[in-house]
Amino acid sequence: MNLLKHRSMRFYLVFFLILTMAIGGSAIAAFADSGTSATVAVNTGTLTESGPGSGVSATPVTLNGSDQTTSYSLGLTVTDARGSGAGWNLTITSTTFTSGGHSLSTTASSRTGVSALCVVNTTCTNPTNGVSYPVSVPAATIAPAAVKFYNAAGNTGMGSFTITPTISVSIPANTFTGSYASTVSVGVVSGP
Repeated sequence: MNLLKHRSMRFYLVFFLILTMAIGGSAIAAFADSGTSATVAVNTGTLTESGPGSGVSATPVTLNGSDQTTSYSLGLTVTDARGSGAGWNLTITSTTFTSGGHSLSTTASSRTGVSALCVVNTTCTNPTNGVSYPVSVPAATIAPAAVKFYNAAGNTGMGSFTITPTISVSIPANTFTGSYASTVSVGVVSGP
């Protein structure tokens, strides 16, 4: 008897649902699942800079009796995965360009341009740079304190970027011939 009663109730319930669907379906919502809450944890990453490693060279200069300039580019990768929008600064310092017993001026180098591109297949918030150019690259026998040469203002520069600064080097007409070398140090620090 109990079994028959349950079958009858199911029949009436199915009949009611079919009738409701035929009329307009408004009562169906009363039988819908109330839903489930879904969450996603997004944890902070790090702020990093990786440089070109070793072996960047400026375009060679042939002395001709006039002051000249040459340039080289540093291919850097900056990743801001902190998710804070705190912004960041790129800094630079160097040792004096020397060849044997000869050296270029400690003010020979300056940063004259930069490009910043979002790394392929990533989503970025492009950096808003507030640094004016040219920026003199400090140099001495022992590298002096670094200076800011590029920045990402607050709420910009989030993601991974290829940053390519161009460094100009002044070669006076009275420079001794030789292969001049300098150690260039680049860093990234938090804050605009």
